[in-house]
Amino acid sequence: MTVELRVAEGWLTVCELSSLVPGRGVAALLPDGSQAAVFVDRAGRPYAIGNQDPFTGAQVLSRGLVGWAAGRAFVASPLLKQRFDLESGRCLDDEEVAVRTYPVRTATAS
Repeated sequence: MTVELRVAEGWLTVCELSSLVPGRGVAALLPDGSQAAVFVDRAGRPYAIGNQDPFTGAQVLSRGLVGWAAGRAFVASPLLKQRFDLESGRCLDDEEVAVRTYPVRTATAS
């Protein structure tokens, strides 16, 4: 099974699902030069958000700590600790801030 993100060009294969460790993220370089932070939860569900921390500009969200709040998965930035919902991209600590989210799916490798 592979993890794929929807980008402007279509579905982009990022990595094997088995390469992802629950609770840890990986950064993926996208065709437009931006980065995505890709995660998988303990149930095997993948998520993808922009890797850039909007508070510092650093490409670090893939290195953040994954947790749960009110039944929702989030990642906490490793720099200033703001939490970002992995489904919506919304900052749980500042409702005026959000990061980009990417549609993500798993697919059988061909």
